[in-house]
Amino acid sequence: MNVLLDLFLTFAKIGAFTFGGGYAMISLIDKECVENKKWITSDELMEITVIAESTPGPIAINLATYAGYKMAGGMGAAAATLGMILPSFLIIWLISTFMENLLSIEAVAKAFKGIRIAVAVLIIKSALKIIKSMLKKTRNKYISVVIVSIFFGAVIIIDLLSVNFSTIYLIMIAGMFGVVVYGILLKEKNK
Repeated sequence: MNVLLDLFLTFAKIGAFTFGGGYAMISLIDKECVENKKWITSDELMEITVIAESTPGPIAINLATYAGYKMAGGMGAAAATLGMILPSFLIIWLISTFMENLLSIEAVAKAFKGIRIAVAVLIIKSALKIIKSMLKKTRNKYISVVIVSIFFGAVIIIDLLSVNFSTIYLIMIAGMFGVVVYGILLKEKNK
């Protein structure tokens, strides 16, 4: 099969059958691009996920663009990106055109309640895979586990207390924390 067509169809499948946004898609991108197609490695997926989280645009589209570019340059990036966004665009267009009150249909509302659970599971699965991959690459596993636990606990507390705290600040704090712990403290310890 033509590489461009394969990229388009693979990401169209991911885009069409994933609910819950980019984080839920990471698990499917991992399955298709790392395990099945071997277009990228698990480490590349983790690294590009971190980069995609820090750059403008939806994370899943950034991941698709990277994988497409790696496989076939600019045309591959375009094919993968188009494959990722086209199904969502068409689904939203059809819903807005033909169904005014989609969620007022009882069966659809119940289906979406079930889908929310599946999305949560996909997001947790992706997070655990990224954490495992991170722990494999770090020398100081204890410090990494402590840092992950601190930030996970902070996010849970912020959410439970319904504190209005921007994700941007959390990313900035984590970045500064990483510079201090891994760049300064561990460097001093290794001297």
